[in-house]
Amino acid sequence: MPHTVLLAEDDRAIRNALERALTLEGYHVTAVADGVEALAQAHRGRPDVLVLDVMMPGIDGLQVCRVLRAEGDRTPVLILTALVETADRIAGLDAGADDYVVKPFDVEEVFARLRALLRRAAPAPAGPEPPAAQEAEAPAPAGRVLEAAGLRMDPQARRVWRGDRELELTRTEFELLELLVRHAGVVLEHSTIYDRIWGYDFGPGSKNLAVYVGYLRRKLDEPGAPQLIHTVRGVGYVLREG
Repeated sequence: MPHTVLLAEDDRAIRNALERALTLEGYHVTAVADGVEALAQAHRGRPDVLVLDVMMPGIDGLQVCRVLRAEGDRTPVLILTALVETADRIAGLDAGADDYVVKPFDVEEVFARLRALLRRAAPAPAGPEPPAAQEAEAPAPAGRVLEAAGLRMDPQARRVWRGDRELELTRTEFELLELLVRHAGVVLEHSTIYDRIWGYDFGPGSKNLAVYVGYLRRKLDEPGAPQLIHTVRGVGYVLREG
């Protein structure tokens, strides 16, 4: 069965071009021109993924995302935005979006990001993993809470605490932090993180990872407490205390 995409974009040329491209790629696409219709369509039949433009008349893409998240809808959301400032991107993540693409975009990048979102949203396969995969991933046994650098994570419940404070994280934020926690003290290269979290390395010009790390820091850091996520310039990131 083809994956279903709900596309909301008020620019007719972009909407039509992206709808054609997604259809040719094998997706079943419902395309609408505003946020009101996007919410209506999302309520009629839950799509596999939503692609939402930020700037739309009436209800914009971020408001659509906020409403769905408030309703408990965890459908993956990819935001299309012409806003390039870090604060604008953070606003999208804060609204509950899982990823974003900056206009003008290459349609292949949209495809790559959608594939990554759909892979992460797919249910885990039944049965045990092969031994090699188990060793590479080093997954926590059932019920085990991961601990590192003053953090506690429950991967199954998707909950995380710093001390007694529980953190509210988006899907991507949680997966990024879990990767860092599982490899605490090890410097993870940019390309490794992109491959493990997004399934695709968007190249040295991409700011996607830096935005997510910055947003995680805002949620993790506390006054007077040591920073947990450290930048190793030109290499990547490492989780450690102090």
